[in-house]
Amino acid sequence: MPIPFEIGDIVRLKKQHPCGSNEWEVLRVGADFRLKCLGCGRQIMIPRKQVEKNTKGIRKKEDIQDEKYENCAGKET
Repeated sequence: MPIPFEIGDIVRLKKQHPCGSNEWEVLRVGADFRLKCLGCGRQIMIPRKQVEKNTKGIRKKEDIQDEKYENCAGKET
């Protein structure tokens, strides 16, 4: 069964990018993925099968937005 990826999710892959980061933002989902490196901003196209094989973890878009909201709500101006 394929892993459910959505645009905006953060994917942690097994191998590091040459810049040192191993986290990527999903920009496009389909037979091929467009991923953006969170370390240097480089974008790549990669086959879905390769992403599913090399995925170590996923942070869903909703979880990331909740974290940002909690960080902003705790600050007073």
